[in-house]
Amino acid sequence: MAGLLAFSRGIDWLNERFGRIADYCVLFACLISAGNATVRYLLSYSTNGLLEIQWYLFGAVVLLGAPYTLKLNEHVRVDLLYMSLTPRGRLWVDTLGFIVILIPAGLFLTWLSLPFFWQSFVSDEMSQNAGGLILWPAKLLLPLGFGLLTIQGVSELIKRIAALRGAIELETEYEKPLQ
Repeated sequence: MAGLLAFSRGIDWLNERFGRIADYCVLFACLISAGNATVRYLLSYSTNGLLEIQWYLFGAVVLLGAPYTLKLNEHVRVDLLYMSLTPRGRLWVDTLGFIVILIPAGLFLTWLSLPFFWQSFVSDEMSQNAGGLILWPAKLLLPLGFGLLTIQGVSELIKRIAALRGAIELETEYEKPLQ
């Protein structure tokens, strides 16, 4: 179990780094959006490239931030029954969810999005908009994000199994959003 937990910590470390990239993408998207609006109204100049880079950055925020959100146990969940379960019951629900839903779906979506990205990459696909950008970087976010989410699911599964076996203590509390 110690080797698997070390592997899990490595995955966590990797997704923390991508989570930081996602954090900076929020900042860059805001700055580009504000700069684009300022230039458009003050100088009557605009380019589709600036609009598209905001779209790319938003995709990066979602797809690179999701694995880190899972690591922090702050992802969206249906908590109607979850909060009424014991901590051990929550570990079992999480374990089954990772095995039955998250990991298979993540593998499938990663596999499905790889050819979509690869075709764009090898053809050097460009946006159809005037002044648009190359498309493969945005399409790369799909297999990368789904792949990172899948391996974070594996990491979380390892931690849940270790907690069920008593090898580690794991916080199972979930605070539902205050909306």
